[in-house]
Amino acid sequence: MDEDFEFPVDTKNVAAEEEMGMDMDDLPEPDPIMKVDEEKEIGKNGIKKKLLKEGEGWEKPNKGDEVEVHYVGTLLDGTQFDSSRDRGTPFKFKLGEGQVITGWDEGIKTMKKGEKSLFTIPPEMAYGESGSPPTIPLNATLQFEVELLSWNSVKDICKDGGIFKKILVEGEGWQNPKDLDEVFVKYEARLEDGTLVSKSDGVEFPVKDGYFCPALAKAVKTMKKGEKVLLTVKPQYAFGDTGKAASGDEGGIPPNATFQINLELISWKIVSEVTNDKKVLKTILKEGEGYDRPNDGALVKVKLMGKLQDGTVFVKKGHDEEEPFEFKIDEEQVIDGLDRAVKKMKKGEVALITIQPEYAFGSSDAPQELAVVPGNSTVYYEVELVSFEKEKESWDMNTQEKIEAAGKKKEQGNVLFKAGKYVRASKRYEKAVGFIEYDSSFSDDEKQQAKLLKVSCNLNNAACKLKLKEYQEAAKLCTKVLEIDSKNVKALYRRAQAYIQLVDLELAEFDIKKALEIDPDNRDVKLEYKVLKEKIREYNKKDAQFYGSIFAKMSKLEQSGGAKNMATPMAIDSGGKLRTISSVRAKANSCWAAMVMAVMAGCRRMSTRLASTKVAEAH
Repeated sequence: MDEDFEFPVDTKNVAAEEEMGMDMDDLPEPDPIMKVDEEKEIGKNGIKKKLLKEGEGWEKPNKGDEVEVHYVGTLLDGTQFDSSRDRGTPFKFKLGEGQVITGWDEGIKTMKKGEKSLFTIPPEMAYGESGSPPTIPLNATLQFEVELLSWNSVKDICKDGGIFKKILVEGEGWQNPKDLDEVFVKYEARLEDGTLVSKSDGVEFPVKDGYFCPALAKAVKTMKKGEKVLLTVKPQYAFGDTGKAASGDEGGIPPNATFQINLELISWKIVSEVTNDKKVLKTILKEGEGYDRPNDGALVKVKLMGKLQDGTVFVKKGHDEEEPFEFKIDEEQVIDGLDRAVKKMKKGEVALITIQPEYAFGSSDAPQELAVVPGNSTVYYEVELVSFEKEKESWDMNTQEKIEAAGKKKEQGNVLFKAGKYVRASKRYEKAVGFIEYDSSFSDDEKQQAKLLKVSCNLNNAACKLKLKEYQEAAKLCTKVLEIDSKNVKALYRRAQAYIQLVDLELAEFDIKKALEIDPDNRDVKLEYKVLKEKIREYNKKDAQFYGSIFAKMSKLEQSGGAKNMATPMAIDSGGKLRTISSVRAKANSCWAAMVMAVMAGCRRMSTRLASTKVAEAH
């Protein structure tokens, strides 16, 4: 039996297209791939293109770009009616803005720089029924031999017509400055009548702070190194309806003035956030080599100079023929901010590191090699990373080396834990487990050693997480231990502690009872059970107070309702029988009570079901 099947519609994509106002029929046709002397139709309007000479590269002009072409226009019988070549001057126009016939806008956007093509354009995409007397007849199909010489891109930077950018000289590479970066630019700003209002042969500023007018900061974020542009700036990105008074070498700017800025992006310094709170920043003064960076435990050699905000040098190492200063990353041999920043540097890189007090010397005065750093000081280090030797990574180790490395990291973690340095201890335990996490290539004896190390490190890391109040992470680490050893009392005990803090009291009780089944005399577990029981009592008491307040409010409503309804003591029910208002109210209150009790019971049943589910997942 033959059946007609309909392919399913991707409703998700259709909905997305509708939401964005997209119509698949409106999307541009891909440009045809052509060989020299080959002719193809482009688009859906009957325009034909014959490639006469290949262009360069892959870029093509876009709508709004100012293109420069040479052309020769003829009728189909070969009669020439126009030629820029005869005039000896290339023709310029803005693409896609209706300055030329539609066939040109459609055809030239498919061309590359240096390309020469012959376009055959039907009347409706040229001069239509009326033609262009006396040279172009009615309903004439035209041919244009066009050579695309060049174009200047004109971009509406903010998509609101406030800043137009025309590229005069293309920049290098692909990167653009970001908000934190410090740019070095040249610029010249003039009013529409040519009056110079501001100029600099070189000024440096952070992009986020801007300079002269808002347009400069917005424009540089779209530019590449060495790029030169002409900006047309409307008042909303300049000085608005107030203008700007003349000051020093800068001329006055009238209210609501539009002006033009010739802008060159000479270079910029990349500024990156070393910490998420932006309290340690790294400004690259000289790019480093390659892509590799130090890891935790790496031995680094640096030249450094530390300064206060007023320029006072408080430390200087590795300069004046002195050997570079050596330290190990993540070993607390330097201040935290410096440690973190050097870890993000490449060999040969020179950087200025700005470190706020929280990651420097804190709130107390700190005597250093050359000066005292006052409390709450932001400090600045100029650092060159001369070289570094990374700590061996797990993929460079054989199986026995992995086990030995995990053991060392575990011992380092234990020392840090005893010193109360829980964050750093946690990192050591995580690193230890990372060495032995994948043990498929281990021998049976090595697998047993790895198993014991995993249990120990995850348990100790869970203790760190409890100290750091990261209770979800603590519970997860304990679960990992129980997946290996389901009767591990310490894992049950610590997971119960985490569950108590997360107010998962049923799960906590499950773990404690299981731990006591395994080790009935465990003193720590018994003490934690007392803590749990007290928590349960507290929550039961709170529940009682909460629901008690509900019933009290209902009682008050009943009393106030009774006083108001003394004048109408009788009511007629649906069966036509007379009933007292008090009996109606009593029945309503009993319904309220039943509803509240049902909700309470439902909450308890839901809580029990959730607890059971969590227990099943956990075990």
